[in-house]
Amino acid sequence: MSRHSGTTKYVVVIGDGMADYPVEHIGGKTPLEAAQTPNMDRIATCHTGLVRSIPKGMEPGSDVANLSFMGYDPVACHTGRAPFEAASMGVTLGSSDVAFRMNLVCLKNVSDGKIIMKSHSAGDITTAEAAQIIKDLRQKMRLPAGVMIYQGVAYRHLIVWKDGPESTRTIPPHDVLDQDMSSYLNKEVDDAIVKLIRSSWQYLENHPVNLARRAENLPEANSIWLWGQGRAPKLQNFNERFGLKGGIISAVDLLKGIGICAGLKPIDVEGATGYIDTNYRGKADAAIRALEQLDYVFVHIEAPDEAGHSGNADEKIRAIEAVDKEVVGNILKGLAKFEDYRIMVASDHFTPVSKRTHTDEPTIFAWADKKQLERDEEKNGTNKKSISGFTEKAALQSGLFFEHGYNLAKVFIKSED
Repeated sequence: MSRHSGTTKYVVVIGDGMADYPVEHIGGKTPLEAAQTPNMDRIATCHTGLVRSIPKGMEPGSDVANLSFMGYDPVACHTGRAPFEAASMGVTLGSSDVAFRMNLVCLKNVSDGKIIMKSHSAGDITTAEAAQIIKDLRQKMRLPAGVMIYQGVAYRHLIVWKDGPESTRTIPPHDVLDQDMSSYLNKEVDDAIVKLIRSSWQYLENHPVNLARRAENLPEANSIWLWGQGRAPKLQNFNERFGLKGGIISAVDLLKGIGICAGLKPIDVEGATGYIDTNYRGKADAAIRALEQLDYVFVHIEAPDEAGHSGNADEKIRAIEAVDKEVVGNILKGLAKFEDYRIMVASDHFTPVSKRTHTDEPTIFAWADKKQLERDEEKNGTNKKSISGFTEKAALQSGLFFEHGYNLAKVFIKSED
C-alpha cells in the first residue's frame, strides 16, 4: 500500500559531497562529526543508514548519485552527465547529437614536459569572465564541423557535437587535480577530443581575461576540457513513477537538468551560486512556497562538495552547518504547517577533502516524518551531537543499508513507517 496521499509533503535535501573521512587537523573527526548539525541529528534519530548511490562499476558522479536519490536506476537510464546539463540550458539534443560538459580549466606546464591539472574550475572563474571567453571562442576558434559551444555558469559549459565521439574515454578534471596529464594530451594522439582541447590553447593563452587574472596571480582559464558525454536520456516522468507532482531547487545545471528530464519543475532562487556564499535561506523558503502547490521538492546544495574539491575541511564544516541551520532548520519550521510530511537529508556521495574528488563507497542518509519528529521532541527535547546523530559512523552502526539507491527513494515515499 502506498503511504503517500494528497496531504503528505515530501522534501529531499542533498548536501552534495558532505560525507568524508576523518581529518587529522580537526581532531580526527569527519567534517560532519565536527559540524554543529542539530536539525540533521534530530532527523537521524528516526532513521539513518547507508545507501549505495553509485552502482558498482559506474563513475562516482553527482549525476549518477542524484538519479539514485530521485528513485531512478542509473544503470538503466544514465547516458552521460552532459545531456542533463543540456536539458537545464534549454538545449534540445537531436538523435545524432552528443553533448559534452566543457570546463574552463587551468593547466600548468612544468619544465620536465609535464602538464599539470591545477584547477578544474579555472580558479573559480566568474560567469562574467567566462562569458567573455566563450564569446571569443565561438567567434575565433576553428571548430570541427557540427560542433556548437553553449555558455553555462562559471566554469561549467556545454558542447554539442553532431555525430561526435561518444565512446571515447574522457576524464573528469576534478578527478585528476595536481596530476600530470601530458600522456592524455599528447599531440601525437589521434583523438578528436584531445585535438579540440589543444586547439583552444592558442586562443586562451593571452586572452584579456587571462591577462587580467595573471596580473592578480589568479589561476587562468587556459584550456577547455571535454568530458561527461552522452546522448539524450529517457527518464520515466516522476509523477507517473511515484504519483507526486515535484520540483527541484539547485544552482547547478546538472541537477536542474536531471529534474527537467524527470518532469520536475525547476525552481529558481535568487542568489543561489553553487558555492559557500549561496542563498541557503532562500532555498528553504522557496521549497516551502513550492509545497503549497507541489507534493515533493528536491533541494540540492553544492557548497560542501566545492569545499571538498578544494581540500578545505574548515570551509566544508561551515557549508555543512549552513545547510543544517539555514536549509534544513527552516524547512522543518515551514513544514510544521502541513498536515503530514516526510523529510530526507543525505550526502549524494563522499567528497573527501584528503582526496579532493568523489569516491564511490555507500553514503549517508537520514529520514523522518512529522509524527516521528514530534514524538522525538516530546521524549528527548533538543538533540545534541552524539554517536546517534547524522554522521558516517552512526549510519554504519545503524545496520540499515540499501544496495540499490533507487530503492531508498521508493521506501521513503511509499513505506508505512
